[in-house]
Amino acid sequence: MSDPTGFAPHDHRACVSTALAAAEAACAARGARLTPLRRRALEILLESHKAIGAYDLLERLAAEGLGDKPPVAYRALNFLTEHGFAHRIERLNAYIACAHPEAGVGHGAAFLICRDCGRVAESLSEKTPLGKDAREAGFTVEDAVIEARGLCPQCQPGSAA
Repeated sequence: MSDPTGFAPHDHRACVSTALAAAEAACAARGARLTPLRRRALEILLESHKAIGAYDLLERLAAEGLGDKPPVAYRALNFLTEHGFAHRIERLNAYIACAHPEAGVGHGAAFLICRDCGRVAESLSEKTPLGKDAREAGFTVEDAVIEARGLCPQCQPGSAA
C-alpha cells in the first residue's frame, strides 16, 4: 500500500487542483463530458477528506441552483464513480473523491475511516488480499475494496494534534 492520503498534512489546494485537472484530462481523452454539474459535484467531494452522502451533496447542489431532485445527485455521483473520480464508501453509504485519480478506473483501494472525526484516507492497494484464494478457486476478481474503521493519528488518545 502507498501512503494514505487524507490524514497526513498536505497542500490541499494542490490536492484539489490536481484531481480536477486529472478529471478534465481523463474526460477529454475518453470523450466524456465533465459538465458544470458533474464538476461542481466533484469540487464538493474534494472540499475535505470526509465522505459525503448523496442527499448532503444534493442539498449543496440545490442551494447553488443546480437541481433539487435526487436523480441530479445520483447521476453526477454515478458518472464520477464510473470514471474513477470518486468512490462509494459502503460502510458509510457515502462518497469520497478519489485521492489517486492517476491510478485509473477500477484501481484497488483501501479506505481507512476514522470513527471519531469522519475523515477517510485512501491508500492504493496494489494487490487484493483475495488474489491467491480467488485464483485457486477459479474466480476472477473484478473489483475489491477494503474498508477499515479505527482512529486517525489526530484522534488517537495522547495525540498532540
